[in-house]
Amino acid sequence: ESEITMVLVTRSDLKLSKGKLAAQCGHAVAECVLKAKREQPRMLKRYMSEGARKIVCETPDLESLKRLFGDARVCGLVCYMVTDAGHTEIPAGTVTMLGIGPGPRSEIDPLTSSLPLVK
Repeated sequence: ESEITMVLVTRSDLKLSKGKLAAQCGHAVAECVLKAKREQPRMLKRYMSEGARKIVCETPDLESLKRLFGDARVCGLVCYMVTDAGHTEIPAGTVTMLGIGPGPRSEIDPLTSSLPLVK
């Protein structure tokens, strides 16, 4: 069986501060977990019991993030796009982050393994 993972993908063009990026990651994780609880509770239970692995990487812009979201949906993966409320650094409605998973690493890695990690 494949390891269960979650991948968080941000947009490098937004140049978010570390704090803002951390907050957006939190939103993505929370929404993906809630969605998995509804749609794939056994996968979520396994994910939580195996250490809740998370990887944070980046994509250059909104278009590439949207393509990745579409690919994840076509694959039947749990996924969620975060849209910012606009209270701090960026305008309301800005899509900041994509969460993919929890799901099998064997299905998520082909979509995300070529993306650079956030440094």
